[in-house]
Amino acid sequence: ALQGHLGQCKLTLSQHLADLVAGEGGPQTGTMTECFDCDNCKESLYGRKYIQMDNGPYCIPCYDAHFANTCDECKELIGHDCRELYYEDRHYHEHCFRCFRCDRSLADEPFTCQGEELLCNDCYCSEFSSKCIACEKTVMPGSRKLEYNGQTWHEHCFICSSCQQPIGSRSFIPDKKDYYCVPCYESKFAPRCTRCKKTLTKGGVTYRDEPWHKECFVCTGCKTPLAGQQFTSQDDNPYCIKCFGNLYAKKCSACTKPITGFGGGKYVSFEDRHWHHNCFNCARCNTSLVGKGFIPDNDEILCRDCSTDL
Repeated sequence: ALQGHLGQCKLTLSQHLADLVAGEGGPQTGTMTECFDCDNCKESLYGRKYIQMDNGPYCIPCYDAHFANTCDECKELIGHDCRELYYEDRHYHEHCFRCFRCDRSLADEPFTCQGEELLCNDCYCSEFSSKCIACEKTVMPGSRKLEYNGQTWHEHCFICSSCQQPIGSRSFIPDKKDYYCVPCYESKFAPRCTRCKKTLTKGGVTYRDEPWHKECFVCTGCKTPLAGQQFTSQDDNPYCIKCFGNLYAKKCSACTKPITGFGGGKYVSFEDRHWHHNCFNCARCNTSLVGKGFIPDNDEILCRDCSTDL
């Protein structure tokens, strides 16, 4: 679409009559007091108005017939005494130079050329410009706007659904038909860490269906980060394997180390004593007693062979 303003489109009187001054080389008008004929019809110009062209003088009717332009709208001649407007190669009477939609005069208004039609700015924007999804008003060409998902907003109409402040060029998060600035979305929807109560914007771990920052999910005992590590719990509190073993695990009666059961470890229990599988051996011959009969002897356990030697 071509845009223009008559201040730029050469708003003039008739092309051949603009500011005519006798003796300055252009067409001239005058009144004769001696014999002088029209160059076309040969009628006397005595006492009549005429227009002097390079090849001779013309009476007004002949001038209009031979030199006047035709109005592109009404198709009639634009007489010498009419205000003539022209745009590109088209000429108009002043009263014919109007918007093709609303019939508004374009003589002193900005306008746009859409194909063969001249449109005032209001009609052009109403028909060809997008409308703001928020205020339903036209988004004028050249104005600041925001487009997202096939919809358009004035920049000042695209606001956060929570704080009602313009989002502008900041990041935003869509939620169905609402749009939120990042701080409001995090405050309203983002999960909060079970330990520090601050929002989780990325990553994190889940323990017992509760969200944690990775740096907040640590052993209750030694505070070592547990993300990506083996851990267990006691009274809903997470512990690393070492702390859990030292604080809560049963101790092997042979080696006195914790029996945690991690890593596929198995153990044997007898009365109030416990052994790792590989520690459950005869105290005399060191034969494994796992799955075999044994004889307790005070704090020791013996295989049947060794117990018969007593």
